[in-house]
Parts: sequence; C-alpha cells; structure tokens
Amino acid sequence: MKSRLSLTIVVILTVMLLKSVPLEATSKEVAKVNDAIEVLEEIMAIPEKGIPPALLNNAQGIAIIPGVIKVGFVIGGRHGSGIMVVRDKEGEWSNPSFVTLTGGSIGWQVGAQSADIILVFRSKRSINNMMKSKFTLGGDASIAAGPVGRQAEAGTDVQLKAEIVSYSRSRGLFAGLSLEGTSLQIDDDADAAFYEREAIQTSDIFTNKEIKSPIVVKRLKEVLKKYTSNKSKE
Repeated sequence: MKSRLSLTIVVILTVMLLKSVPLEATSKEVAKVNDAIEVLEEIMAIPEKGIPPALLNNAQGIAIIPGVIKVGFVIGGRHGSGIMVVRDKEGEWSNPSFVTLTGGSIGWQVGAQSADIILVFRSKRSINNMMKSKFTLGGDASIAAGPVGRQAEAGTDVQLKAEIVSYSRSRGLFAGLSLEGTSLQIDDDADAAFYEREAIQTSDIFTNKEIKSPIVVKRLKEVLKKYTSNKSKE
C-alpha cells in the first residue's frame, strides 16, 4: 500500500514538473528557428556585408527564411520556410511565427540555387496585411534590395519608398534572385506544432508575452536584441 502511494506521489510530482518546464527543443520547427538564428548571426558577423544597423533599429518586423530553394528548367520556382518576428510599441521582439515563401517564374533558365533570405519590414501596414492572407511581395507591398554594410545609407529614395527590403545569401550556382511576385504566408500548421496549441492565432503569437514556447525562443530574442536597439518607429 505504501509503495503504491509513493509511486502515485512520484508520478504526480513528475507531471507537475514537466508542466513547469518550457517545451523541449525536439521538433523540426525548433530546428528551423535555430537555422534562422545561425543565418542572422553569420550575416551580421561581417559588418561590411551585413544589414545596416540603422535599418534594423527601425525595423517593424523581420522574416528569416533559411535555405530557400530555387530550381528551374524553362519554368522556375522557389520555396522555403522560416520565421517572422515583429516589434511591439516598446520595441521588444515578439515570439516567432512560421512562414512560407513560394513563387515561380517563366523564362529560359537552367540550374538550382539555395539562398538564405532576410526580409526587413519597415511598416506596420505591410505586417498587418501579411497576417490576413497570402501576401505577394511587390504586389501587396513594395519591395527593394536592401543596402549592405555599416556605411550604407538606409534612407535612399529606393528604401524610403519600399515597405520591405530584402537580403539574400546565395550558396548555389543559379544566377539572379528576384522576389517580385513571390508570396509570403503564415504557416498555421507549423505554429500549432511549435506552440503545441491547435488553431493558435498569429496575433496571439505576436502579442501574448505569456505564451509558452520552447527555450530556443529565448536565444532568438537575445540574438535579435544584440543587433537591434529597442527603438521602434510607428
């Protein structure tokens, strides 16, 4: 009798302990967050080729899509998945929501390319529109290639007009990368798996600071904080 009681107590305590511990980093979504962290760290590690600090300091949101694959033979296409974070009014970064990047093109092209892509959102409007439905870069929001390096001017005419600026790190041999006409969409299934909550809303992910998340999110926010200030423009 005593042994059964002791076993029951151990089981109850174990369950309570597990509930108090952040979600474990075991899923493919967690691996994707780690990949995104690595991409940002590696790009920013080379100041002369990184994203200008002024641009990041004023960013309203950032999407990081590691390993976007583009393949083509006459008709080309690209696809990748990654994460997106946004800033609140205090300039703090949100939990990540998962996104997919999908697009295609027609023309004489042969080859394959893998590229890490970073999108810097400069307005709340473009973020809000992207959260509502499938979002077309260059259609629903203007996009331009971003400047690089510490000395680059983030306030050129092109950047002032563009709601989103894009960066890529190519690893393949396929020449040319354009994001015009590419769609960016929230990956609801990945969000549900990552946070272990069915039908979780993107707005909740971006605004609820009490939401439980895997411990990798803490590292992501630390890296973002390292490369951005807490100042944010509406």
